[in-house]
Amino acid sequence: MKRLATAGILFILLVNACKTEKADISVYSIGDSTMASKKAEVYPETGWCQVIGQFFDETVTVHNHAVNGRSSKSFINEGRWQVVLDSLQKGDVVFIQFGHNDQKDYDTTRYTTPFGTYSENLTEFVKESREKGATPVLFTSIIRRKFGENGKLTDTHGDYPVATRKVANDLDVPLIDLQKITERWVNNLGDEASKKMFLWTKPNERFMEGRKDDTHLSVEGATKVAQLAIQELKKANLKISERVYFEEDITKARE
Repeated sequence: MKRLATAGILFILLVNACKTEKADISVYSIGDSTMASKKAEVYPETGWCQVIGQFFDETVTVHNHAVNGRSSKSFINEGRWQVVLDSLQKGDVVFIQFGHNDQKDYDTTRYTTPFGTYSENLTEFVKESREKGATPVLFTSIIRRKFGENGKLTDTHGDYPVATRKVANDLDVPLIDLQKITERWVNNLGDEASKKMFLWTKPNERFMEGRKDDTHLSVEGATKVAQLAIQELKKANLKISERVYFEEDITKARE
């Protein structure tokens, strides 16, 4: 009941924000390479926040600050979070998705512990966003395409999604559980069909041996993840603009 009540309050706040003098809303995304906007030379590699703007109307501007290789720790330590924080205004929204690189225990510049420094960093993002009058939204990491012998995906994220859920619950933050959502989606596609959603490409002049990348998304895969995220935002009553949801695309995302 508490979660539903909070979602209802957020819905009202976001709609009211559209009616103030600040007619437009900015959506800021912070995270890693699965979210980030890509350069043309690595096409068709695409981050899901690179394409999510197509599902918003003209009152919403997406500022994608996600960067390849960043963890919650390195994003803060490199000053990237401060840049976003300085830009936030009342009524804005912050999409937060880390975890892929936080688990890299061989790199002290990025590694965090799930229920320690990782949770502390997520808490910092949430509290400081709220202090600026913005609405934070937490996302668990999208899955890696790693199939086991049983033909089903194998978990590669350990406790990081669990920690994200706990922070969302403890701080009463909207949570979009992309790990569970994308796991169902990719499992339904199966091993072979899901390759086109990730960065499996034929050899070309730049990538002589082609690519078999089970972490990063193709254009089609990124668009599907963005659709699934929008669908979950709708369920949570996080209506960011008046014409956010394209029902035809949401239907396709369920397939």
